[in-house]
Amino acid sequence: MGQMIAFQRPDGGSTRGYLAEAGPGTPSVILIQEWWGLNEHIQRLVDRMAAAGITTLAPDLYRGRLAHSADEASHMMTNLDFADATHQDLRGATQYLAQRGGKIGVMGFCMGGALTVASAVHVPGLSAAVCFYGIPPAGFADPARIRIPFQGHFASLDDWCTPALVDKLEAAMKQAGQAPDIHRYQAHHAFVNQTRPEVYDATCAQQAWDRTVSFLHTHLKA
Repeated sequence: MGQMIAFQRPDGGSTRGYLAEAGPGTPSVILIQEWWGLNEHIQRLVDRMAAAGITTLAPDLYRGRLAHSADEASHMMTNLDFADATHQDLRGATQYLAQRGGKIGVMGFCMGGALTVASAVHVPGLSAAVCFYGIPPAGFADPARIRIPFQGHFASLDDWCTPALVDKLEAAMKQAGQAPDIHRYQAHHAFVNQTRPEVYDATCAQQAWDRTVSFLHTHLKA
């Protein structure tokens, strides 16, 4: 089980996050929340990743607030300063984990997937990125600028992070000389979220999780 900690942002401010240690000498990953906030589902994923041998930190980008409806979540995501979250909260989390030694990755879901791409573009010190069904506007974070190993998990029935957007991301990275590891699933958006039975797909979720753990261990090993 993890615990809430506080870490410093580059601007001197402080951000809280949920941290689960996997033990000395293990690699680290930043796990970025969905638009619902740092809820129990995200905390369980943090604990699960730590159990897989990777120390994991989920920054609380909403400062303790949680959304309980899609409308509320949409409002909170819309009002999140993505640049501040990327350059301050997520960079601060990277700097905090760097004190442990070892390589650091980043992963995220939905809104967190978009911020994963942004982190891979803008945050120094990261060695791998895993994105679940989220892509930011190219004007903020162009995936063609990613220069670290990148894995993506996307849903073919997604009407938000659509197959066309995924194709565009993959093409942009390949045209820039990168080799993204892209996986598509016959599932709906948020298919990893067990708390949403209307979209959760156990088979796809497990396959994506296994691929993620393998990818991170491959690229974050000493």
